[in-house]
Amino acid sequence: MKKINNLIKMLVLCGGLFFASCETTELDLTQNPNALSPVDADPDFYMNSIQLSYAYLIESFGNTAGAVTRIDYMSGRDYANAYQPGSFNGRWSSAYQTIMQDIREMNVIADESGLTHHKGIGQFIEAHILMTLVDFFGDVPYTEAFQGAANLNPVADSGASVYAVALGLLDSAIANFNSDALGEPRWTSTVTDPFYNGDWAAWTKAANTLKMNAYMNTRNVDGSSVANFNAIVASGNYIATTADDMQFKWGTLAVQPDSRHPRYRSNYTSTGGGSYMSNSLMDYMRGGPNGGYSISAGEFYADPRIMFYYHRQTNPTPGIDGDANEEVLECGLQNAPAHYAGYVFCANPQGWWGRDHGNDNGIPPDLFLRTLAGVYPAGGKLDDWSYGGQTDGAGNAGNGVTPILLASWQDFLIAEAELVSGDEVAAKNAMFVGIQKSMDKVLNFYPRTERFDAIMDIYFGGLAFVEQQFYARISDEWDAAANVMDVLGMQSFVAQYGNGLGAYNFYRRTGFPTTLQPNIEPNPGGFIRSFYYPGDHANNNSNISQKSGVTEPVFWDNGGASPGFPAAN
Repeated sequence: MKKINNLIKMLVLCGGLFFASCETTELDLTQNPNALSPVDADPDFYMNSIQLSYAYLIESFGNTAGAVTRIDYMSGRDYANAYQPGSFNGRWSSAYQTIMQDIREMNVIADESGLTHHKGIGQFIEAHILMTLVDFFGDVPYTEAFQGAANLNPVADSGASVYAVALGLLDSAIANFNSDALGEPRWTSTVTDPFYNGDWAAWTKAANTLKMNAYMNTRNVDGSSVANFNAIVASGNYIATTADDMQFKWGTLAVQPDSRHPRYRSNYTSTGGGSYMSNSLMDYMRGGPNGGYSISAGEFYADPRIMFYYHRQTNPTPGIDGDANEEVLECGLQNAPAHYAGYVFCANPQGWWGRDHGNDNGIPPDLFLRTLAGVYPAGGKLDDWSYGGQTDGAGNAGNGVTPILLASWQDFLIAEAELVSGDEVAAKNAMFVGIQKSMDKVLNFYPRTERFDAIMDIYFGGLAFVEQQFYARISDEWDAAANVMDVLGMQSFVAQYGNGLGAYNFYRRTGFPTTLQPNIEPNPGGFIRSFYYPGDHANNNSNISQKSGVTEPVFWDNGGASPGFPAAN
């Protein structure tokens, strides 16, 4: 157990800093001095390393995907320069040199010892990583990627072929999950694994769910994808209830190893909030310019999840609700740019204070004023109108989750499939099933404060009534929409707060929603259809050429006009 604890300490430290100190400059190393060696490693050591690094990797990719789709805040007025090649060096290294290399070394032991469940988890994780790499970069190395010194310049496989590999890995993982293993992976003395604690039926559902996501991504380029997707739905053997949600649970330990949710670490510090929330998502969740709530009128116009996603440090917002304070919110004195007509600009009223998409201005002294990540999923503070109180250890002390595959997300995919088939009624029903699952998960994520429930009861008719009012508003929004894909997209994005990978894929394969806040720059260039290759990979691999820009679609993206409105936002 001492060895396991020491390993976890090393991994958490490395995971939290892998964008800097744990980064290497080549795709493959003959011997990584920080990695486990097959000579002295236990398969559980490998399993712990693989799962923890995987959680960090999905959290990181999910944040970037959320930023470009306005779920989170993106700094960078020009899409071509918002994310430089060096931004992805650490993630590339983690994917290839740490996680997938560890899986290969673990498999040697697993095959010798009949540890089929170890192997199944590794196959699932590798499949998800491969799909994510393709979704972000397009063609990536696989066939020649793990030959060490024998080939330091692996060629890139087509994205389609890598997706096919991933689907094959998921089939193999399902077979291994359904087998009788001769030993089980151990996370601690009492926990088999941090995701499902040895529930192999749940792992099988997760594998099928990942296949559903792959099929929906490829529906524009593969005529059999929707049928394959619907076959899994008909089987019922996928993540259909929140009890089977796949998520990584973070802890509350603040000293090394820091086990708290990464968003919590950057928001709840002694120096104040370290990141901005998305004005775009907060505006939509508030219900637009006339949203929010009115204590005096006893009306709550917003999506109640907003109180769980965000924690306001102050109310009102200077320059928006009252006297301007140029020192902390300069744009509060400015007029919105012409292309922002009808969109939120600068900040939201009532203290929901973030930043606009692409705003790369300097940081004013607003660290103890700006909105923070809330109780879900970051493990921060519930917004119960108490404001302030932003301190290290506040709220749920970082005891949040990184959502990876949630039941609600699959209902939004089912709704999309129904729209593809032309059944708007079934699509609307599926969307509301997803909203309900998301709502139940978020509103019951942690015990609510007495203050929150009391205010809801006294002023707004209770939380249940607020939910009903919200559902009625979204139903009306759907019925009045020029294209219901806008409503489906926005509600899907709201539910994917905490991991925007699915939202980024939805945005590219559908071109919706068209209602997102534009970039603050009027002419930011074409939207990011795929990211630059990591600098270390492109610079050190003679068989890889860096992309000329970020508008090159991945294989499943049908390559239409840049998503959203206006055409080049």
